Amino acid sequence: MNIVFIILQHIIPQHLLSRLVGRLAECEAPWLKNLLITRFIKQYKVDMSEAAEPDPAHYSNFNAFFTRALRDGARPIDDDPKGVCCPADGAISQLGNIQEGRIFQAKGQDYSLHRLLGGDPELAATFAEGSFATIYLSPRDYHRVHMPVTGTLRSMTYVPGDLFSVNTVTAENVQGLFARNERAVCVFDTEFGPMAMVLVGAMIVAGIETVWAGQVAPIKREVIRHDYQKSQEPIVLEKGAEMGRFKLGSTVILLFGHDQIEWLEKFTATTPTRLGQALATAAMSPVSDT
Repeated sequence: MNIVFIILQHIIPQHLLSRLVGRLAECEAPWLKNLLITRFIKQYKVDMSEAAEPDPAHYSNFNAFFTRALRDGARPIDDDPKGVCCPADGAISQLGNIQEGRIFQAKGQDYSLHRLLGGDPELAATFAEGSFATIYLSPRDYHRVHMPVTGTLRSMTYVPGDLFSVNTVTAENVQGLFARNERAVCVFDTEFGPMAMVLVGAMIVAGIETVWAGQVAPIKREVIRHDYQKSQEPIVLEKGAEMGRFKLGSTVILLFGHDQIEWLEKFTATTPTRLGQALATAAMSPVSDT
């Protein structure tokens, strides 16, 4: 069955299917959106008690439900000044060190850091021999992504690509999965050095959004880079602040430079994550402003 699943992903029109699902998810007809939401909650056992709006009927459409906000206090943010917190609910797919410009994917599969970052050699050099964590968001998870540390936005690059599923089966069978799928590469300057957050699209993901640019996937499918370093008003996001969201689930890849951070030992492949909990500690003291 796994082979059939992989073959189907290669032959179906991935982007057409995702657009159609996206339109369905935006439908505001009460009977349809309520049906979709209630069945989804039942199928995936979604805990609505954590939501700022716990009544499914109050959401205007499925996407509004899927990207729902959490109630205040539902995800405390780790306050250790040397700590890096989890950017999302989900589970660790893989984490470790970037070796010779390659990132481990699954069971002998790896992919190019250079390709993941949209073919930018200077940016790839920034994270060469650094650290990575890949976090998979399942359908039942909270689908907003938050800042692991305080950062000033340096750049964002939209990279067009495929829309394979990003679950374990696909990660084990599709070479270079995360460097093939559509993605948004967001680079921040932090007190511990450069950090990249890569939001990876997936099968039937109807959109990737950031808080500063809204929907990031343009109509024209080409690599598009935005430089924010010369902005008159720098975009600064505090630790724990929302930075983006997925309309239907996907993956976040977190990158740090060489010797910037150390992952906590309790995190390995398949370890569940909760937004705000401590994920890593700084391997060096924060950079002073003085």
